[in-house]
Amino acid sequence: SPQVQPFLPQWLAHPKLVQKRIKDNLVPIGDVPGIHPRLLKKLQMNGIESFFPVQAEVIPAILQSASNGYLMGRGGYRPKDICVSAPTGSGKTLSFVIPIVQVLLDRVVCQVRALVVLPTKELAQQVSKVFNIYTDGTGLKVVLITGQKSFAKEQEMLVQKKVTGYCSLADIIVATPGRLTDHISQTAGFSLTQLRFLVVDEADRMIDDMHQNCLNQIVKAAFQVEADSGSNMLFQRTKPGPITAASSCYPQIPLQKLLFSATLTQDPEKLQQLDLFQPRLFTSVYSEKKAVGDGTETEQDTNKKYTLPEGLSQCYVPCDLNSKPLLLLHFMLKMKFTRVLCFTNSREASHRLFLLVRAFGGVTVAEFSSRLSPNERQRTMKEFEQGKIQLLISTDATARGIDVKGVNYVINYDAPQFIRTYIHRVGRTARAGKVGVAFSLVLRIQERRFLRMLKDAGIQDIKKHPVKGNSLKPLVQQYEDALSKLEKTVK
Repeated sequence: SPQVQPFLPQWLAHPKLVQKRIKDNLVPIGDVPGIHPRLLKKLQMNGIESFFPVQAEVIPAILQSASNGYLMGRGGYRPKDICVSAPTGSGKTLSFVIPIVQVLLDRVVCQVRALVVLPTKELAQQVSKVFNIYTDGTGLKVVLITGQKSFAKEQEMLVQKKVTGYCSLADIIVATPGRLTDHISQTAGFSLTQLRFLVVDEADRMIDDMHQNCLNQIVKAAFQVEADSGSNMLFQRTKPGPITAASSCYPQIPLQKLLFSATLTQDPEKLQQLDLFQPRLFTSVYSEKKAVGDGTETEQDTNKKYTLPEGLSQCYVPCDLNSKPLLLLHFMLKMKFTRVLCFTNSREASHRLFLLVRAFGGVTVAEFSSRLSPNERQRTMKEFEQGKIQLLISTDATARGIDVKGVNYVINYDAPQFIRTYIHRVGRTARAGKVGVAFSLVLRIQERRFLRMLKDAGIQDIKKHPVKGNSLKPLVQQYEDALSKLEKTVK
């Protein structure tokens, strides 16, 4: 039966295509119009001489949308919301950090003007680090809210009570959803009524039902009329709608939404919930033939929903359950793989596999999961990046969006059940134009479904990589010893 194509709104059907080949399309930072000299200098100090294609397109777009000044008054236009769909490791973070810092540069007031929401603590930490680099010495204050500090401590970082009322200590907040909604509902004096930018990173995760409520609460808080707003009436906000005489007589602060994702949903209903204003989509997720525009687009091209990093090679190994641990050891010890990031489907599986490899010996191994404290996770990550740990075993929860330096191999110890999980996992290697290899260990009963899942997503270049039983034989004895050793310790 022919698949029914959902009706796509204009902006989704005709996005602005961004080059997906990073290396061949670097743009010297001086060639991107409108960036403040101060920020150019900062970029250079951080060793950044050129922008990736996504950055070169999105930074000017956001700056342009704020070029009418910070407020909209008579005749001022409301800026369009922006969605960016680009693969992992293509430089999305800088695409919003640079323009936001620049727009806020000259207006250091005690108000929250930018809010970035991310699904995990690690991601939030990573993004706030980047903001700190570029706000350093500007007087802009970045506050990270992820529940790693006590609620009271976070409250102290956010607001200060003065004789005249509350004043915000943050200009830019980077937060995870749960903790943020707590502050919206419980922290006195915490106000988003002057919010200018709302950035939703890893947007597809954030649109999921559990976080939708969070986004609604943010928008509600942003349009709330403040009780003590005697002087603030000047900047009252009206909900977006047709411009009326009443709504245009006040200068208003527009709320602009910036969505970023490696796998932006194409589901119009879900996007509808985000209530986007005249959105523009920038995407490097397209099929090559389509982009040529010679009209010879074939059926299968329309299915290319995702792009993977260019330097990535993909293989899968058909296997049975018992040979999985042996295969991993074979790759590490016989094939001498280094800097391997290995994914399992659960915390328990990660932990068991970690104990097993450690008991076997000969491989420097660590686990990376929610069992560890944030400090332990940072230390583990550092040792992995320095090459002291050769094998890092992780769950998806911990890995999403994390920028791990120098991963040579991703091994899917458990085959992922969803295409997005696959895209995000294998995207931990071959980042920023480098090369990398992804191996998936696929049980024979999973093989058809796994290949089908990739094919439906337009991923065709995965090679079968059988490993003969004979090559695993030498490991068996020592493996069985390790198993019995483990059982003793577990008891």
